[in-house]
Amino acid sequence: MAERSAKAPDPMDIALGAAVRLRRKTLGISQEALAEQCGISFQQIQKYENGANRISFSRLVQIARALRCRVVDLLEVLDAPDRESPADIDMLARMRTPGAVELLAAYERLNGESRMALVGLLRTLTLQAEARAKARIVA
Repeated sequence: MAERSAKAPDPMDIALGAAVRLRRKTLGISQEALAEQCGISFQQIQKYENGANRISFSRLVQIARALRCRVVDLLEVLDAPDRESPADIDMLARMRTPGAVELLAAYERLNGESRMALVGLLRTLTLQAEARAKARIVA
């Protein structure tokens, strides 16, 4: 098994932070407002959401109350090994990418034809970026 760097956040911490961020964004609550409700700084919320700092159980209870959900709702992705795979945890962790939640929300509002066009555009842009990166490596 490959060893992770001692400084690298654990994938579970990243996934839990992403679940908190997703719930917060869904409710339209700012990091500042959530931090205020929990009696901590917004920087601490940022660290939790990025997985840089682990969330203690007591803090998780505070956060869940502030987000008007149950603790189990935030832990669900981590606590269902029969349904969730490492790929699912990775996908949730990707939601911490700046703009990911906003992009998904906008995508959901599009009609089917526009969604297909957007996916095609993103595939083209991705392929072009990968080709440029590969050309730099070869050169």
